Amino acid sequence: MIGWLFWDPDRVAFTLPFIHRPVVWYGVLFALGFLVGFYLLLHLFKRLLSYYPEFSGATLKQRARVFSERLTLYVIIGTVVGARLGHILFYEKWGDYFLHPLEILKTWEGGLASHGAVMGILIGIALFYYRSRREFPMINIPRILDLAVIPALFAGTLIRIGNFINQEVLGVATTVPWAIIFGHPADGSLPVPRHPAQLYETLFYLGMFFLFWRLFPKMIRYPGRLSGIFFMGIFAFRFCIEFVKEEQSFLYSHELLTMGQLLSLPMILLGIGLCLTHVFKRRQRN
Repeated sequence: MIGWLFWDPDRVAFTLPFIHRPVVWYGVLFALGFLVGFYLLLHLFKRLLSYYPEFSGATLKQRARVFSERLTLYVIIGTVVGARLGHILFYEKWGDYFLHPLEILKTWEGGLASHGAVMGILIGIALFYYRSRREFPMINIPRILDLAVIPALFAGTLIRIGNFINQEVLGVATTVPWAIIFGHPADGSLPVPRHPAQLYETLFYLGMFFLFWRLFPKMIRYPGRLSGIFFMGIFAFRFCIEFVKEEQSFLYSHELLTMGQLLSLPMILLGIGLCLTHVFKRRQRN
């Protein structure tokens, strides 16, 4: 007889006084991911600026803080808008939102898609670059991506822990010894033993975070290489993990691919493109 873990925590971390608004653990971890991500970005950009002799001392710290604050703002907006619109476009029935468009704004009720978040972040980074390229001439889009992937991995780790507490992004039913029974799954399904897909992703992102942290000093001089490896590795993993996750889309049904797998393919191609761009530039210099 296998004793599977029964998981049914309280989703609410605390309640705001006076307005009596519950704040869920997912929201706390989401915000914490961006807060810590800002300081990670600040550290990484300071390290990049240290290779430029015109930046030193107070100038380096001041420019690094301006860069990090501005980029973080663009990324936060891109993440929230992209994740929400991505969820609606790829995973929900559009008709409900045409009838009640204000429902789009209710992000606190759930409904954020990670692939949509990535698309939103890419757009945010592009807008940030076109605004800031004269102020920071040492940056380009591949280099910004290189700076962003490490904070993104940390934030992604916390977000998947939030999904685990929320009992969402569920794995498929299984009888493996490490299966988990979710007491009240967010989708209203039965409490049966499932793959803890959220924890698989948590461990993978955390491992990649430490790996990329070690690789950053070695790859800082090669724009696009780190982010290229990130997009290929992360979304190849996302493609594979979909085999043990429940399909979440109401709009797409295929015998071979899930919506998550379909959306992962362009990201893998982006990673290949970033790596090839770096290779082509190196050959041109030679």
